[in-house]
Amino acid sequence: MQTTVMPNYARQPVTFVKGDGALLWDTQGKRYLDALSGIAVCGLGHSHPAITEAICEQAKRLMHTSNLYGIAHQQALADALVRITGMESAFFCNSGAEANETALKIARLYGHHQGKNQPTVIVTEGSFHGRTLATLTATGNPKVQVGFAPLLEGFVRVPYNDVNAMAAVAEQHSDIVAVLVEPVMGEGGIVIPDEDYLSKVRALCDHHNWLLMLDEIQTGMGRTGQWCAYQQTDIFPDVLTLAKGLGNGVPIGACLARGKVAELLQPGTHGSTFGGNPLVCRAALAVIETIEQDNLRQRAEKLGQRFYQGFLKALEGTAGVREIRVKGLMIGIELDKPCGQLVSQALEKQLLINVTAERVVRLLPPLILSDAQADEIISTVSQLIRAFLNSNL
Repeated sequence: MQTTVMPNYARQPVTFVKGDGALLWDTQGKRYLDALSGIAVCGLGHSHPAITEAICEQAKRLMHTSNLYGIAHQQALADALVRITGMESAFFCNSGAEANETALKIARLYGHHQGKNQPTVIVTEGSFHGRTLATLTATGNPKVQVGFAPLLEGFVRVPYNDVNAMAAVAEQHSDIVAVLVEPVMGEGGIVIPDEDYLSKVRALCDHHNWLLMLDEIQTGMGRTGQWCAYQQTDIFPDVLTLAKGLGNGVPIGACLARGKVAELLQPGTHGSTFGGNPLVCRAALAVIETIEQDNLRQRAEKLGQRFYQGFLKALEGTAGVREIRVKGLMIGIELDKPCGQLVSQALEKQLLINVTAERVVRLLPPLILSDAQADEIISTVSQLIRAFLNSNL
């Protein structure tokens, strides 16, 4: 079928027209259970009344003025994010990639202030930080970089969950200024590092006077059982990026900073035309209010335990299942062979899932999921996995 949309997405053959909670309806009126949440975006589900009301009310009042002027809801959102994260300042943009771009610019500015001519950031293999040229370079997936050379200088890559490799880099490069890392690798296959990984990275950064920059685009906003995944440790980052679940579908990103870089960005160093306008900030405030009022962080942790135990029982003894990894409502089931076809098979069962890193069934259901819906996902996904593995014996 001819289309005027650029063909850069391999879309599933379905178009949705309505949503309610964890459910979606397509153009034919068929109902689907959403275990992906728009890739960890709609943490409160679809058409949440509090978010809908906030957007509609704000749209009637004021949508945009630009950052040439004060924005009351932007200040309120910055205050709220500082309160729930322990950071000190916030810059608002439109996406996760832009939030990470901001973090990388902070790192370079920080390095130049230290007299480093080629500020360099340590990143990890298997990571995903975005598709702009800087964040694409930082991303640890060669497949998404094909065709976009020359990539940017200023990055050194090490294996994920390997602090010794980071320490070795320090001996070889004198211009290191920061580490950019995901607390849990999402696009990389729901890879959960050792419990003390972030603490060791923090200590290494402190020893070398590097910035610790955490990409919590996918892990943030309650998905792992806390506002941010690092809050399950004893450390704070210097720079923190958020997006996805922050707006529940409204495009917004945020780069938060603290300590020596909280006020590093000054007038003229960075900006965004749309970033932090009244509409998106009011929606994000409603997201934070709802997560707090409905105890959805605790709900995410409880549901995660339900998924883990459910999949352990349902897939016990299934040859070909390598590992079940769960962190709150980030669920990954790694198989021993590529399993991309499970996405279309699940769609036929009216269930939305994802496969990433070729072999990992990734589930990112909304925080408002019911127990019955969680059990339905466990049952359907387990049946599909068993049938897929048995058919390939």
